[in-house]
Amino acid sequence: MAFKLFDYQSSGKGVSKSAPQKKPFFKYWEIFGRKFWKLIELNMLYVLFCIPIITFGPATAALTHVMRKFILEQPCFVFDEFFTAFKKNFKQSVFIGIVDVIMIVSVWIACFQFLMNESLPDGSLVFICIMICCATLVFIMHFYIYLEIVALNLSIGSILKNAVFLVFLGVKRNFIALIINLAIISLIVLFLPFSVFAVIFLPLSLMCFTTTFICYPVIQKYIVNPYYEERGERNPELGPITEEDIAENAVFVDRGGSEKEIKAAPKAHGKVIK
Repeated sequence: MAFKLFDYQSSGKGVSKSAPQKKPFFKYWEIFGRKFWKLIELNMLYVLFCIPIITFGPATAALTHVMRKFILEQPCFVFDEFFTAFKKNFKQSVFIGIVDVIMIVSVWIACFQFLMNESLPDGSLVFICIMICCATLVFIMHFYIYLEIVALNLSIGSILKNAVFLVFLGVKRNFIALIINLAIISLIVLFLPFSVFAVIFLPLSLMCFTTTFICYPVIQKYIVNPYYEERGERNPELGPITEEDIAENAVFVDRGGSEKEIKAAPKAHGKVIK
């Protein structure tokens, strides 16, 4: 339906603020469709900022910050948000990023040496199984580490501690995110060297978007929501759900002179899972 600036006919029902939320599957594809070209832009920006190895962590935090904005459907100026988050979270994310690069290189060397050996020494199978389990645990922890960095005010120790707990608290979601991430990585490896060109445009931002969409609700459930509940408040990320909430958050409501200064919502402090 075309929009008419001076159309005085009776309007339709429109979209109710209290309308039920879409199912996650449909919501995912709706947001993905709206943000498709932005994902391509972000993927290219991310690759560019990862070229200096030391900026891998801050670039990942910046990408994660924008993806969180996307899945929360908050207003977002992509480049401004990316650069702001890159600088704001640099200190914590650069440390995590350096550790990540060291671990990735170590795993790559270990896999190369494993493939070069024609025979395995005794007991190596058990060691390999332990290493795979540890690598999987650390990989899933990263579904949450960068999200905690950009969403919460916590120390590195608390972030890592929470990430370990969230691995086990969000088993179902973590499994889905793990399968999707491994599928994308497998396709990239399978089609090397041709996939190198594709990596520049979409897979990395797609992985981050999908992981954020699947896993951020776990952080909300176990960290962010309890933080606000302890203070008798409601997590503002969830939006209004009752008629009273809608009336309270309505834009054009006669406050009778009771208006207050509008301030930006602070970054949630979060909590450490015990």
